[in-house]
Amino acid sequence: MSHLTDKFRAASRARNELPAVPGQMMEDVLGQANLQRRTLLRGGFGATFAAAFGGSALLAACGGGGDDAAAAPAAPAPAPAAPAQSYAVTFEGIPATVGDQVSIPAGYTVDVMFSAGDAVVAGATAFSGTFLDSTAAEMVAGGNHDGMHFYPLDGVDPNQGGLLAINHELPDYQILFAGGTYNAATATAEQKKIALSAVGVSVIEVALANGKWAVKPNSAYNKRYTGNTVYNVGGPAAAAVGATVVGTLNNCASGRTPWGTYLTCEETTDNYIDPTQAATGYGWVVEIDPLGTFAATKRTALGRFDHENTDYMLDSDNSMAVYMGDDSTPGCVYKFVPAGTYNPGDRAANRNLLDAGKLYAAKFNADGTGQWIELTQGMNGLVAGAQDPGNYTQSATPPAPVTIDFNTQADVLLNTKAAARVAGATLMDRPEWVSVGPDRKIYFTFTNNSSRVQTDAANPRATNPHGHIISFTEDGDTAKATTFKWEMFLLAGDPRLAAANLKGNIKGDTFSSPDGIGVDPQGRLWVQTDASTSAATTSTFGNNAMYYVDQASKESRRFLVGPNGCEITGLTYTPDLKTFFINIQHPNGTWPSNVQGNTLPPRSSTIVVRRGDGQPVGA
Repeated sequence: MSHLTDKFRAASRARNELPAVPGQMMEDVLGQANLQRRTLLRGGFGATFAAAFGGSALLAACGGGGDDAAAAPAAPAPAPAAPAQSYAVTFEGIPATVGDQVSIPAGYTVDVMFSAGDAVVAGATAFSGTFLDSTAAEMVAGGNHDGMHFYPLDGVDPNQGGLLAINHELPDYQILFAGGTYNAATATAEQKKIALSAVGVSVIEVALANGKWAVKPNSAYNKRYTGNTVYNVGGPAAAAVGATVVGTLNNCASGRTPWGTYLTCEETTDNYIDPTQAATGYGWVVEIDPLGTFAATKRTALGRFDHENTDYMLDSDNSMAVYMGDDSTPGCVYKFVPAGTYNPGDRAANRNLLDAGKLYAAKFNADGTGQWIELTQGMNGLVAGAQDPGNYTQSATPPAPVTIDFNTQADVLLNTKAAARVAGATLMDRPEWVSVGPDRKIYFTFTNNSSRVQTDAANPRATNPHGHIISFTEDGDTAKATTFKWEMFLLAGDPRLAAANLKGNIKGDTFSSPDGIGVDPQGRLWVQTDASTSAATTSTFGNNAMYYVDQASKESRRFLVGPNGCEITGLTYTPDLKTFFINIQHPNGTWPSNVQGNTLPPRSSTIVVRRGDGQPVGA
């Protein structure tokens, strides 16, 4: 969550008496290719995966050819085997710094590829210093780039090109309006349309040419999904919400599905840019097809709360779970298990898989065990007259319970936060990103909670300004598990700080407020931060940054530092891991103008990080 989000939604949270929050991976599909190679090659993505992993090798693994060995010509002597590509982390960590630049290790390059206001849709006019009207603004990149994913394209080498789906959490108001200000209470209809154009999602085709990645202008795949777009509504709460909703916003982080769609997560439960819209239309996971085949749909079965991102676990029988966090102070951890199973041979058969299933919230026990508590009407206290205990962790004296009626499953899904509290889930310190690694271990970041008073084993620090990371494994190693084992992976902070609750236990390069997290296909763990950008914080940790953290030793190594005022967020990559796409959100100095040679305001941007010698990033 951007601290700017808190600023702009403060009025709506006050209206709804919500507590203030202190400011502050297609890769798994590729990783499953070996497991699913036979069915994938028969399905719609067969050519894409063959291109990604080598078509002949995959086809050979599937069998083929005749049985008459005598009739076959003699095989040539095998060529010497090429040495296996090493992904062992060897980069030299960089120091904590401040300044108006992106800092990376020696031997790496960084390029700015896609900034707020850049052209997206064919025929668009990019922002060049003159404010755009609502029609033109609908065709360019939104602001506050956040979660994103890279998708291969049929017939295109995925290490040379593909699609990027990129979230836009909040407008970069400075390129929309004079003075960079917007007031929902006084905005005209035209101003609302302009502001709403700058949230949502951009889908862009990108390609590597002459050593540089760039957006392919006028690609038929390039598309905007904005706060003015109409979205379908699916799942058990559709009747209560309506068949369609105008707009998506606060598109924070994101996820993807095994069938190649994009899950953009709404981190707000109302439309604070246009408060005339019904609040129940927001706070959902929205499924978008980057190929444009399926209609964009809000999936209500996954619950309504301040969604951060999603990741999934897929079992050998193609049943799956989708993991999610509620980025609230405090919020809960969730998973959704669809009633049906993924069909790898028929992409269209998965179109509405996320509309039916069971939603669970996590309870973290002090002994390192945990339960997934089912959030189904009629179970676990989710009945008429239920008593919601509220956010009791935030004060020494718990608030008075509030009566809430759960008469239908739609009631549970519309009021998921309250349902989780009633059912007894653990209130966590701002659950942010989740990542499921190739070894099926799950990592969750808990960014901070400076106002926590009552502690527990999974949230051990009162006034927790620096946050922590928890890892857990499902019992039986299955997505369908209803119990799990968890451990405290690390407590963020710095040993140089005086107070005990600020020190943490990080080995190596320290950081505050872990936010983005991702385990890449080689099992390497990357963490991105969203700490305060005040001098009091940057004097210890430098600007927000991205780190590699060894999962065994838990030693942290700083890989990238962003420009002044920014948050580091969003991470995706090409299958060969030789190109990393990373987002720089809300810089407030002169970047990227100072590296692009123009005088435009600071803009959120997607950057490309590569090694100069063509080897995998991080290796």
